Amino acid sequence: MTDAEDLENEVIKVLLVDDHRILREGLRVLLSEQPGLIVVGDASDGEEALALVAESHPDVVVMDMVMPRMGGLEATALIRRLHPEVRVLILSMYDDDEYVQRVIQAGASGYVLKGVAADDLVRAIHEVHRGASFLQPTIAAKLIEDYVRRVRGDHPSALDALRDDELLTVREREVLGLIASGNTNQRIADLLDLSRKTVESHRTNIMKKLAAHDVTELVRYAIRTGLIAND
Repeated sequence: MTDAEDLENEVIKVLLVDDHRILREGLRVLLSEQPGLIVVGDASDGEEALALVAESHPDVVVMDMVMPRMGGLEATALIRRLHPEVRVLILSMYDDDEYVQRVIQAGASGYVLKGVAADDLVRAIHEVHRGASFLQPTIAAKLIEDYVRRVRGDHPSALDALRDDELLTVREREVLGLIASGNTNQRIADLLDLSRKTVESHRTNIMKKLAAHDVTELVRYAIRTGLIAND
């Protein structure tokens, strides 16, 4: 049997997770037209995704990274821990190699960018469902380049080697992303279901950890680490 026939004979239940409704609806239409793919639900954040995974038992979760309440990194780790049979495929706009490494360490089986061709996304879903890993070529190239640099001994200084996930907690990264996107403390509190005082506390801690003096420096940091896009 050929690979094409194998793909046609698979029936895969897919859960879509992204905080942009229009993207979820577009993906639902796209994937529903593909033989062997069934979209069993969609969620707007990681917390909602966890509940739907337990309810709809998908085979593959197509997951965004930056979302309110709970982002893709934390959601991926929890899904893999609570439902190890479920595969997670990250669909993100961020191609930073450390970002990719973190989510793979959390248990994701694949990583593709949102600009990927529809056929490649469908193939990625099939591949991770079959137990393989799938990295978009540009993502794989970045990881290989980083590996080669480490093997050659081109290690960064101790300060540069300190990754942002070692500086900030998952919640602080979420708050930082929302701050850098221009949200007020009250808006962030509403989005993350926190008190305004808690958000202000997170903001203070982030500023201290990053030695930032104003929001402009936070925005630069968020862009550099891929928390927000540099439009």
